Amino acid sequence: QVQLVESGGGLVQPGGSLRLSCVASRSILSFHTMGWYRQAPGKQRELVATVTRGGSTNYADSVKGRFTISRDSAKNTVYLQMNSLKPEDTADYYCYARSLSTGDNWGQGTQVTVSS
Repeated sequence: QVQLVESGGGLVQPGGSLRLSCVASRSILSFHTMGWYRQAPGKQRELVATVTRGGSTNYADSVKGRFTISRDSAKNTVYLQMNSLKPEDTADYYCYARSLSTGDNWGQGTQVTVSS
């Protein structure tokens, strides 16, 4: 069973930055795709950013130019650098990993609140 553990959430003022981390229980290169989703209160979970094994990235239009997904395979960690945060970025952020052997895997989530 895959474990994904997120960290780095918190309270930040508008315009501020946070970096989320997701540590996987096995090599992140074993996953076809990893990424971040978020879910705001009363809303559906939505894609934020993904990165494939080959390094291709994809971002939601709402975060392009502000968020950056990256990875460190030596640390089995995927990051989400979030800059120029807005109140509408407030949500629970979930790490995601897909593999052929284990299917879709999710972390427990980390809360991000953008407020003055």
